[in-house]
Amino acid sequence: MIDDLYSAKILTLVANMPRAGRLAAPDASAEKTAKLCGSTIVVDVMLDADGKVADFAQDVSACALGQAAAAVLGANVIGAGLSDIELARDSLAAMLKSNGSHPVGRFAELAVLEPVKDYPARHASTLLAFEATVEAVQKATAAPQTRTSTAGAA
Repeated sequence: MIDDLYSAKILTLVANMPRAGRLAAPDASAEKTAKLCGSTIVVDVMLDADGKVADFAQDVSACALGQAAAAVLGANVIGAGLSDIELARDSLAAMLKSNGSHPVGRFAELAVLEPVKDYPARHASTLLAFEATVEAVQKATAAPQTRTSTAGAA
């Protein structure tokens, strides 16, 4: 069972963390910590004029499962809107906590984390990246608009 939890696919995701680091001038940032294990993540986002993620960075100090979820997020978040990220977070939580189906669409690769459902102590760290990203995008959306639309520009 532990082999399913730390499969080659999960370990490959961990070894290839996309968008690691921090943005120099994000529209918003959020930090989340899993109280049980101490995993932490800080995410920075920049949104385009339509409220979609235009740039993203993440500083991840988490277990392999949290890192794997962050890797899927980092690889697929550009162009996503708040509703896309919330849906992925909610689908991942349902898959882990209530035997729901795995996320679909741009974040479908989260299905690789389905074995985590049998380890409730790992749920919080697995959800961390998505929870931080939802918070950051919400903050950026609520902030005074500094983004400009190029629509109609000459």
